[in-house]
Amino acid sequence: MMDLSFYRGKKILITGHTGFKGSWMSQLLLREGAEVYGYAKQPPTDPSMYELCGLKTEMESIEGDVRDLDTLRSVFLRVKPEFVVHMAAQPIVRESYRNPVETYETNVMGTVNVLECIRQTDSVNSFLNVTTDKVYKNREWEWGYRENEELNGYDPYSNSKSCSELVTDSYRNSFFGNSGLRVLPITTARAGNVIGGGDFAADRIIPDCVRAVSSGEKIRVRNPYSVRPYQHVLEPVAAYLMILKRQWEQPELAGCYNVGPDEADCWETGRITTEFCKAWKNHTGKEADWIDLGKEENIKQPHEANFLKLDCTRLKRTFDWTPSWTAKMAVERTVEWYAEYVQGKNVRDCTERQIEAFLREKR
Repeated sequence: MMDLSFYRGKKILITGHTGFKGSWMSQLLLREGAEVYGYAKQPPTDPSMYELCGLKTEMESIEGDVRDLDTLRSVFLRVKPEFVVHMAAQPIVRESYRNPVETYETNVMGTVNVLECIRQTDSVNSFLNVTTDKVYKNREWEWGYRENEELNGYDPYSNSKSCSELVTDSYRNSFFGNSGLRVLPITTARAGNVIGGGDFAADRIIPDCVRAVSSGEKIRVRNPYSVRPYQHVLEPVAAYLMILKRQWEQPELAGCYNVGPDEADCWETGRITTEFCKAWKNHTGKEADWIDLGKEENIKQPHEANFLKLDCTRLKRTFDWTPSWTAKMAVERTVEWYAEYVQGKNVRDCTERQIEAFLREKR
C-alpha cells in the first residue's frame, strides 16, 4: 500500500530537483502537501520537465552546486529539513567519458558534502542517497545482481556512483551508527533504467527516440542487444519515498536496496525501441522506425555493459513491494506524455493523470 499523506506538512529537501527524476518526485510530494525544498543547478536540459510543469512557482528552489559545501551548508541550516533525498549527479555514462573529473567531483564530493551537511544538521530524521544499478562490477552474467555483490563500476559515471556508495557507508558507520554522533537511518537505492515523460537528456534511448521521430528521422540505436531493467520513473520515485518513511519508523530497515522491475521487464534496447515505435503510431498516427547504428562502418563506441539485471528480492520482501507497471505499460505511458508534448498540450495535466493512475494501483 502506498500512502504518501505521511509527507503532508513535512520538510523534505531534494538535491537535483530540476532533473528528470527530481521533477517527478517534487510534483508527487507537492500534490500530497509536503513542504518541498530543492537544491540544484539550472535544469540540465532545455526543455525540461521542471520548467514545463511550472514547479519553480510551487516550491522553494535554491540554485546551487553540490560541490559548493558552504552554500549547501547554509541551505541546510536555514531550511532544517526533516527528510533528505540526494539525487544531484552527473548521470550520463557517455558524458563521463568526456568529462571524468567533473563526474567524480559531482558524484563523489557532492555526496560527501551532503552527508557532511546532514552531520551538522540535527533536524534530519531520514536520508536516502540515489545511486544506480551500474555500481556493481559487471560480469555480464545472466542473473540479477544482489546488494552484497562487489561494487566496482567500469566507466567514470558507474565508478563514481560506486564511490558514492562507499562514502555513504563510511559516514553511516563513522557518524550515524551506534558508535557515531547519533543514530540516523541512511539508505542507498540502486535503481534500474528509468523511462518516463519529461526526460530530454542526451544519450538516453527514449529521449533519442523522441528527438528522431519528431524530426522525421529513423531512430539510431547504438546497441540493440544490450539488456537493461526498464521501469517507469514513478516506480523508483515512489520506492524512494516509501523507504525514506519506513526507515524513519524502523531504523533497522536502513541499508541498501536494488529498485527495479521484474525479470520479465529486463529488455533488449531493440525491443524497447520497437515498442516505442508501435506506441508512437498509436498516439500520433505517424510511422516510426529504427536502425542498428552498430552495423554502420567506422563507428567506434565507448564501452557500455551489454547485460545488466537486478535482483530486487530484498526490496520486495522487506517492504512487501511489487512493481505496478510492466515495461510495456511504462513505454505506453511514456509515449502518451511525449505525444501530448509535441502536440503542444499542457504536460502538467498528463503528469497529474499518470501520478493518480499509478497511486490508485499502489493503494
